[in-house]
Amino acid sequence: MRRIASITTAITLAGALAAGCTLDVPDLNNPGIDQLEDNPTPSAVSAACTGLLIGNRGNTAAANGVVVQLGILGREAYNFDQADPRFIGELLEGELAAGSPFGGNFWAGPYANIRLANIVQRATDKVADYTAADKAAIHGFVDTIEALDLLRVAITRDSNGAVIDTDRALDEPLGAIVGKDAVYAEIARLLDAGATALDDGGDAFPFALSTGYAGFDTPATFRTFNRALRARVAAYQGDYAGTLDALDESFLDDTAATVADLDVGVYHSYSTGAGDAVNNLINPNIYAHPSIVADAEAQAGGAPDARLTRKVTTTDAPGSAQGLTSDQVFTIYGGPGARVAIIRNEELLLLRAEARWGTDDLDGARADLDLVRAVSGGLDPLSPTITSAELEDDLLYERRYSLLFEGGHRWVDLRRFDRLDDLPLDMPSHVRNARYPIPLAECNARPGEPACDLGSL
Repeated sequence: MRRIASITTAITLAGALAAGCTLDVPDLNNPGIDQLEDNPTPSAVSAACTGLLIGNRGNTAAANGVVVQLGILGREAYNFDQADPRFIGELLEGELAAGSPFGGNFWAGPYANIRLANIVQRATDKVADYTAADKAAIHGFVDTIEALDLLRVAITRDSNGAVIDTDRALDEPLGAIVGKDAVYAEIARLLDAGATALDDGGDAFPFALSTGYAGFDTPATFRTFNRALRARVAAYQGDYAGTLDALDESFLDDTAATVADLDVGVYHSYSTGAGDAVNNLINPNIYAHPSIVADAEAQAGGAPDARLTRKVTTTDAPGSAQGLTSDQVFTIYGGPGARVAIIRNEELLLLRAEARWGTDDLDGARADLDLVRAVSGGLDPLSPTITSAELEDDLLYERRYSLLFEGGHRWVDLRRFDRLDDLPLDMPSHVRNARYPIPLAECNARPGEPACDLGSL
C-alpha cells in the first residue's frame, strides 16, 4: 500500500513503548528502515518484531479504538463524549463516513503493520547470524501477526472487501480490493504458513515478546495461539470441520474449573511506564448499553448471570448524550495497565460449541456451552432436548456475555449469523451499520473503484 502511515515511525514508536511491555529493545532510530531492508542485523530485526507487536496493539484500547467503536455498533457500549457527537451521530444515527476517523478507521494502521511485516520477512533471510530455526521462528511469528492485522481489516470491512496484494514497491500500482472470501482465504493461508514455520522454529524466539504473551512466548506455545486464531477464522468462514481441526492443535482446555482457567490466553499489554500506551477503556465517558442488564439470564438463586456482575456495575453518576442515558459502567478493565484479550480459552470453548453445532453434534455443543455457563456464568445447564435453533440462540447469548466488550464480537457475530436485526434501536433515527466503508484516502488513490461505493448499511 503506498498511502499509509510511515513504517519508520511505527518502528521508532516500538522503542518508546516497549519499556512498559518489559521488552529489551535497542535504539530504533539507528539503524533505520533503509538499513533494515538493505543490511539487516539481528538487533534491527528483533526491534522490528517488537514494532510489529506494538503496531498490532495500536488503536485497540483507545477511546475511539476497535473495542469501543465495535462495541457501540454492537450495542454493548456508549461513549458519551460531549466534545465529539460522532460517537452517536455517526456510529448509531447515520451511515459511517469514509472520510472520518470513525468510518475511515482500522485500515491505515493495520496496513502499515502489514508492510512492516513484509519488510521483516525479507530482512530475516538476509541475516547470516540467524540459524535456520531462528529464521523459521521469525517467519512463523510474522505470518501470525500479519494475519491478525488483516483480520482486523476483514471484520470491519466484511463484504466491502480489502487488499491482500500488499508487498509492492512504492512506485507500483496499488493491489486490487478483493472480496471477503478471498480476504479470509489469505488470512487462513498466512496462519497455516505461520504454523508450518513455527514447527521448525526451535526452542525459543530470537527476540522478546510482551508480557501479554506469557505462556505463549516460545515457537511451540505460540503455535497454539496461531491455531486458536485459525479456529476463529475457520468459524468466520463457516468451515466448522476446519474449526475443530484447528482447535485440536490450540490451547483449548476443556477441564477449566475456574474463571482463571477460562482467562488463559494471549493479551495486548499496557502500562503507565514512560512512553508506553495505557488502556483507555477506563475512559469515564464510556458506559455499558442498558440492554446488557435487561437481557441477562438469572442463576438458580435469582442472582444475575455472574458474567454480568463481574463485568458491569451500576454507577451513581449516570451518563447521557443526545437523548441516550445509562447508569451502567464496565468493570472489566481495572486500570490504565489492564490487559485486553486477543483470544482466551473461553472463546475457544465457545468456538468448539459453535463448530459442533454446525456439524450436527448437538450433544457436544451443549456440553461445551454448559461448561461455560456453569464456570463463567453460574447458570444452570441447558435442556437435553434443546433444538438446533435454540442452541443457536444460546450460543449467541453465551458469546455475548463471555466476550463482552473485548473486541466487537457481538457485532461480528450477529452479522455473520445474519441477525443484525437483533440489535436494539434506541431511537427511531438510529440505524444498524453492518460494515465499514473503504476509507476516502484509499478511494482517492484508486478513482472509479466499485468497492468505494458500497457504504456501511
